[in-house]
Parts: sequence; structure tokens; C-alpha cells
Amino acid sequence: MKAIVCEAYGPIETLAYRDMPDPVAGPGEVVVEAEAIGVNYPDGLLVQGLYQARPELPFVPGMEVAGRVIAIGTDVTRLAVGDRVVAALQFGAYAEKVAVAEAAATKLPEGFDAGVACALVCAYGTAYHALKQRAALQPDETLLVLGAAGATGLAAVQIGQAMGARVIAVASSEDKRSLAVGEGADVAIGYDDLREDLKRLTDGKGVDVAFDPVGGEAFDAVARSMAWNGRLLVVGFASGTIPQLPVNLALVKGFSAVGVFWGAFIQKEPEQAAANMAELIAWTAEERLQPVITERGRLGDAAEILARIHARQTTGKLILVP
Repeated sequence: MKAIVCEAYGPIETLAYRDMPDPVAGPGEVVVEAEAIGVNYPDGLLVQGLYQARPELPFVPGMEVAGRVIAIGTDVTRLAVGDRVVAALQFGAYAEKVAVAEAAATKLPEGFDAGVACALVCAYGTAYHALKQRAALQPDETLLVLGAAGATGLAAVQIGQAMGARVIAVASSEDKRSLAVGEGADVAIGYDDLREDLKRLTDGKGVDVAFDPVGGEAFDAVARSMAWNGRLLVVGFASGTIPQLPVNLALVKGFSAVGVFWGAFIQKEPEQAAANMAELIAWTAEERLQPVITERGRLGDAAEILARIHARQTTGKLILVP
């Protein structure tokens, strides 16, 4: 089979597209023939050696795969050959065939778009976990979403709207802001006057929940724009700068900084993660959520596509097709 392989930690462009042995289903595992593979920002951090984990080299990156089960191992009780599934992995998805733990796979209805299913895993999975478990977002609260035109940001916009919040989107260009409004944001603003804009839009009250996958200077402005009992969700650092929080702000303003690490969540709370995924699939089938797939590229082009995500040249969700 063909796969994308990281042979040494380094630039994304050094990823290799080559033949690999077909996977074999071990105990409790199934082999999935990929119909779609999700591309995510953390994939690029992983291959550069900049992520929380450092797999043994060589390895296949990729956190999301959807397709049909073609083999099962011993001790598999819930899935059968022929089932369509979507699965979450720590790495290993950038391949034509993938062995995954049965516990990490969720059944898909026949006809459910495989690319959309991949979008629901990391991007929507992160956003839903952040807003539901970590922030306990309530109807009529104000939700601020930074990086609102990216895959995870758009997921937070749609989910926040579905949960009844007033959504303020922040994005770097007019086109990106228009996209966020089209996907459910009540208003969209830029980064240039972020603190003053938030003061104006909240009548000086501040935001109840801030979803921040960007970090950097934007985090500093948001930390000074939180409402009493607010929750500032630390999701990631796409700006490349990990900010420092003056903790006196949390004391004086009475808000909480809350970490969101979806990868750890699915490992430590697999039953809750599975319930979240089932809800996201149901909401999508009901058209309460509509993941934005902006590009479907070839598996062999993974390095170029991932590099564009890291250059912040993309919007929505990008999918690889074997």
C-alpha cells in the first residue's frame, strides 16, 4: 500500500510518499480501507518534532480516517467486515489502509460522506469537547472564536451557534470573516483593534467563553476582555507564540484559563469521547452542523497541503483521498 512517511523530524516538505507493508489487525483491532483522511494542523507539528508526542521513527502521520472495515482481529466484538467507520488515531492515518483499535472507531451510516466524517473527529471533536465539557457553554452566553475560518474555528462557530450562544468570530481577512458569518457567527471582526472591538460588542461586560487556537498577541487582548466567571479556552498556538498569562488578571477579573487537549481527552475518557462523536454525527445528519470541506486532494500531495495549512493559507477542512 502507499503511505506518507516521516523518516526524520524536520520540515513538512521532507515527508515521503512510498510503499509500506499492508497493516494486519492485531487483537482488538480492525483494518480500515481509507475513503478519506483528514489533515490537521497538529500533524505538521508532529512531523517537525514540535508536538507533545514524538513517535519512534519512521512513522505515518495522520489522526483521522474514514472508510470500510476489511479485516478484524481477535477480540473484536462490535464491528464486522463491511462496516463503514470513522476512527481517531494519535498517528498513522496517512495511508491507503490503516489498523485502528475497535474502541477508537465509530460506525457511520451508509451514505454518510467520509470526508465530513473526518472533519467531525479532530476539529469538531476538539471544539465540542472544549465548549461542552471544558467551558460548559450556556445558551445566550457570548462566545468568542479566534482563528474562526480554520477547520477548528469554524467548528467552534457552528457548535456555539447550535448550543445557543452569541458568537463573535475573529479572522484575519474580509473573506475569512465573511465565511465565518456564513457559517453561523453573529458578527466577525479582525485582530487589529481586538480589545476595543470586544469592549464595544459586549457593552464593556467582556466575553463569557473565549476559544483560542491562535495564542500570541491575540491571547493577551482576550485575557483583558473576559467577563466575570468567564472561561478562556487554551486550544493551541497557531501564531507560533505561546503566550504568558499575567495571573493577576484571572484574580481581578474572576475568569478561568482552561486547557483543551483533545488527544488526551480521547485517551483518558474514551466513553465520553465516543458519546461526543455520536452526538456530532447525529447533529450532522440532522443538518444542525455542516462541516465545510474546502479541498479534497490526493494522498501523495499531503506534504504540500499540510504546509499550506501551517502557512495559514487555507480555510475550512482539507481532506486527502487515496
